[in-house]
Amino acid sequence: MENIQNFQILWFVLILILFVGYSLLDGFDLGIGALLPFIAKTEEEKDILINSIGPVWDGNEVWLITGGGALFAAFPHAYATAFSGFYLAMMLVLFALIFRAVSMEFRVNDENRSLIWEKAFIVGSGLAALLFGVALGNVVYGVPLDNKMEFTGSFFTLLRPVPLLFGVTGLAAICLQGASYAVMKTEGELQERSFRAVSILMWINLITAITYFMTMALIVQSLTSNWLFYMAILVTLLGLAGIFFSSRKKNDSALFWESSFSFIGLWLAVAAVHFPNLIKASNDQNLSITIFNSSTGLQTLKLMSVIALIGMPVVIAYTIFVYRIFKGKTKSSDHY
Repeated sequence: MENIQNFQILWFVLILILFVGYSLLDGFDLGIGALLPFIAKTEEEKDILINSIGPVWDGNEVWLITGGGALFAAFPHAYATAFSGFYLAMMLVLFALIFRAVSMEFRVNDENRSLIWEKAFIVGSGLAALLFGVALGNVVYGVPLDNKMEFTGSFFTLLRPVPLLFGVTGLAAICLQGASYAVMKTEGELQERSFRAVSILMWINLITAITYFMTMALIVQSLTSNWLFYMAILVTLLGLAGIFFSSRKKNDSALFWESSFSFIGLWLAVAAVHFPNLIKASNDQNLSITIFNSSTGLQTLKLMSVIALIGMPVVIAYTIFVYRIFKGKTKSSDHY
């Protein structure tokens, strides 16, 4: 029994890493999309921002696919409940991601409707970023479940104040990630507007993060004795403080890493409040789906661990390789 619990905990951590990786990497290109009308004023500047994510956005989404696949293989009951109970919300996310993806190509090749595709890119990016946070907020805050581990609420059950706070907090963090990436990849007036966006979003993130942490502490009283929760607060505040000083010094390379650091702090708070739950039951804590009552068998977890031991270093190495190949400032003439 102790042996399988070790693997269950391991896969909770690995899936968390995959989702964190997705939020940091696909987060900046979702942020670029959501911020496009605010920091790009000309067609050339819009081309630069979209071209900056052109070589990497589709690879970034591999982290989400891998995370979903790992959740399905390691904790099938949690996967089934989430994807069936949140079906309409998941379809909205899927359509947002699809329209965001195709709009980047159609904007260039369908000149008569380029403005429509540009708006689809902006709305798809912002909506996906918001809904990812709302979904996470629901599994952390809790949803009604029955004794068969099935969701008994409706679509509107998902739109409660606390999950919406998670959505707004996630959207703010993703926009900051996008603005920081824009600073790193641009020059001139576009970079100056990106710096200003970072400065504004830093304060917005400070407000949303403080509200987020206070809300967590209020709904889960045991957090006040959880060291990981305090570390989460410290990591987020240190990241935002770093952004404050780097933006004043016009350090265009440090901002992205500091934004990522503050984002990781938000995820650490989720780990602190949520472990060992995967989907919390709001109607009865005993009905919650945890890593212990929803996992697959020991042999499957062992086999998956071997695959992860080989596969994850390859994915990480490939990601580093791609970003090194396409490092540097982006030009409007770059096309991918």
